[in-house]
Amino acid sequence: MKRIIGILLVGLLSACASQTIQPTAESGSAGSAGIANTSLDPNLNPILKDPNNILSKRSVYFDYDSFMVKNEYRSTVQAHAQYLRDNAAAKVLLQGNADERGSREYNLALGQKRADSVRSAMTLSGAKDSQIEAVSLGEEKPRATGHDEASWAENRRTDIRYQGE
Repeated sequence: MKRIIGILLVGLLSACASQTIQPTAESGSAGSAGIANTSLDPNLNPILKDPNNILSKRSVYFDYDSFMVKNEYRSTVQAHAQYLRDNAAAKVLLQGNADERGSREYNLALGQKRADSVRSAMTLSGAKDSQIEAVSLGEEKPRATGHDEASWAENRRTDIRYQGE
């Protein structure tokens, strides 16, 4: 129950902290993160691949045994939510992951909670629920294959994947 209240509280605080930036003639609807309102093409919008844009950050990392979105990833999640708001045709798949510790069932459940937590933060920031699918990969798709804290930390994440990637 405490975790649910915590997630709701983080989401509400995230929503309160967001800013609305009015478009200018030069910027179209670009916001402070340089997120342009451009329609998605079948090959994926180039702004999503620009390494200088916050939208190129596609992973939200979590503490051990946690599914709370950390403050350091709030701006990334909000930027992706803004992109979804500005691009109604865009859709994302959130893939929740866990490290190898814990049972397979536990890690599947934890991965789902992590994906759902990012989904909740995105919808609270204005993205439409219909644009987001959240799934768990559990421990099945590790990014790092070591058996140490550095590897485990890499694997405790939710990846943001856009349709067409």
